Amino acid sequence: MALLLGKNYKLKKNKVQEIFMKFFPETTLTQLEFDKIKELIKSNCRSEFAKEKTNNILIHTKKEFIQKELSQTNEYKILLDSGIYFPNDFTLNITRELKLLSVSGASLTCEQFLLIKKLCFNTESIFRWFDDERRTIYSHLAEVLNNVYFEKNIQVLIDEVLDESGHVKDNASDELADIRMRLYRKRNELRRLFERIVSKLNKQGYLADIEESFMNGRRVLAVFAEQKRMVKGILHAESDSRRTSFIEPEETTTLNNEIYSLENEETKEIYRILKRLTQHMSVYGSLLNSYYQIAGEFDFISAKAKFAREINASMPLIEDKAIVKLIAANHPLLYLYNKKNLKKTIPLDMTLDAENRILVISGPNAGGKTVTLKTTGLLQVMVQSGILVPVSPDSVMGIFKQMMIHIGDTQSLEFELSTYSAHLTNMKHFIENANGKTMFFIDELGSGSDPNLGGAFAEVILEELAKKHSLGIVTTHYLNLKVMANTVKGIFNGAMQFDENKLLPLYRLKTGSPGSSYTFSIAERIGLNKGLIDRAKKLVDENHYKLDILLNKSEQDLQKINAEKKQLNQLVHENELLKKEMQLLINKEKHAQEIEKLKLSNKIAEDKIVYLKDMERKLKSLVIEWKKTENKDAVVKTMQSLLFAQKDKFHKEKQQQKSNETFEEITGEISIGSKVKMKQNRQTGIVKELRGKKILLQVGIMPMLVDIKDLILIKERVTNSTK
Repeated sequence: MALLLGKNYKLKKNKVQEIFMKFFPETTLTQLEFDKIKELIKSNCRSEFAKEKTNNILIHTKKEFIQKELSQTNEYKILLDSGIYFPNDFTLNITRELKLLSVSGASLTCEQFLLIKKLCFNTESIFRWFDDERRTIYSHLAEVLNNVYFEKNIQVLIDEVLDESGHVKDNASDELADIRMRLYRKRNELRRLFERIVSKLNKQGYLADIEESFMNGRRVLAVFAEQKRMVKGILHAESDSRRTSFIEPEETTTLNNEIYSLENEETKEIYRILKRLTQHMSVYGSLLNSYYQIAGEFDFISAKAKFAREINASMPLIEDKAIVKLIAANHPLLYLYNKKNLKKTIPLDMTLDAENRILVISGPNAGGKTVTLKTTGLLQVMVQSGILVPVSPDSVMGIFKQMMIHIGDTQSLEFELSTYSAHLTNMKHFIENANGKTMFFIDELGSGSDPNLGGAFAEVILEELAKKHSLGIVTTHYLNLKVMANTVKGIFNGAMQFDENKLLPLYRLKTGSPGSSYTFSIAERIGLNKGLIDRAKKLVDENHYKLDILLNKSEQDLQKINAEKKQLNQLVHENELLKKEMQLLINKEKHAQEIEKLKLSNKIAEDKIVYLKDMERKLKSLVIEWKKTENKDAVVKTMQSLLFAQKDKFHKEKQQQKSNETFEEITGEISIGSKVKMKQNRQTGIVKELRGKKILLQVGIMPMLVDIKDLILIKERVTNSTK
């Protein structure tokens, strides 16, 4: 039986371990500065519950949990961005009060019941806020309320006993009502008696300026010390200066005793009432604990959302596999530091997947290699903790079950291991425990030993990790690792870019090719003796030196190409803007033309309406004239001329238009053979004879005799086709 229990315990323990990410070494989270992230989140927490939960954040490996936590934080961030108020204002620590509810025979105080009432009011506000529409929109936030209901009876029970100020009501019990009524009467009786005594002794000059006071809950007189024997009663105390004595008059002693006794009865009855209320409330102990956790949970989510806004974080796409696709990623602590100092943070773009599993980063020192490692590791830990990260929403982040890092000097004085021995010890753990769900980071792989021997070991270690299908990043200056990255499947090169002219790192990662260490370039730029540099070059393997120069040149050429590409993209962008502006102008012009056409159309329509109204008026008058006059023919002729005048006018305008298109008017004398146009009907013809002031005009096949003053000299219009 014991063996069976031991086996079950072991299985349960292993199952719990599978839920959370494992780390090597134990200081991994500290090296990645995850503790600083937690402190920043904690600074946004208002409740002890949320602060404690922040301290104990766990790094999960289950997609359901990670997705839920990220979505809840993202939805709360949307609320903050939109300025929408969320009603979670309860931030007090009432764990002690909630524990007392489960203790048999315990009794909460009035103040403690008020805290519970505030908690219930806060919970009621949250439940009301989540109406049907908001439960749909903010579905992940609403999950916090799952399996919890709001119980109105808790507040009802408290309100039956306590008033708004937190005092026990007179009607909380019949006994309390009776006690307080008697107390009221006795206190009034004592007040009246005391006022008479004060008035009497004042006239006798026995009382000090304060006249009266309270000692041990009893009403006493403030008597001058030299007059204290003149006042009968009980001496309770004297002032520090011994000039005033506090005496309880013997006339009030009985009343004071009665009041004191009633006050004790009141205290006992209040205790009994509160104890009874505590017993009634204990039924709702677990429910109140849920309310307290809900308030703390929303405070925790709120703190994460506020932190997400500070670091400009987003929610990436989560996939349950080993993948890291970072787009515009920033180290959150570096981002905050640069933001504070008004500096720009260079974002990181990088992808690790099944095809490209291990990235080998090379380049000069202080170029950002280690920052790239820490950024990737920290963001992965944050995501699996349910914390939004400063990346583009298009980024994709997978889920890993273990993380291994080797960053910085790991020399162990305790075990008397050298730097390289400690390095190899860690690499041994990496190789033995890594798998397809492992993310690893190694800074300066193979360092601390002979470059050739260390490089060889580094190559073997990388090959083994590649066989394990682990994902990770390695930084190095070793040439053989740069060459290896192009030959072993799954391993690829990357370089931190460097401005050789300014001798400044650009902090940009470029994948696909290795980078130069710029050893000799940096030496030349800082003014090191040229002879020393030349001697150093001779000591270096010729092929090694040539390759470094080639890497140097290729990287600078690549930077130049990227700069030109950026400039070209800028020009293309500007051209697109100009194209859009031109299209906008064309659209505006078309719109203006359409408006003009519409205006002209409306003008013609208005003219027709005016004409028709005028015609209607004239025809009505002709109808009246027809009825009155006997000369019907005259009216008919008038009507005909009225009806056909517009038609003749239209015909003449058409003729005029046609004539204008074919002929143009000219100046000169009309002679035989001249082409002319009649002013009245715009018909054209040829002059055949001159007969004084009249002219014989050939119009078509028909000759006409027309006055010369009614003619206009014309000639045929020259068209483009005849030029």
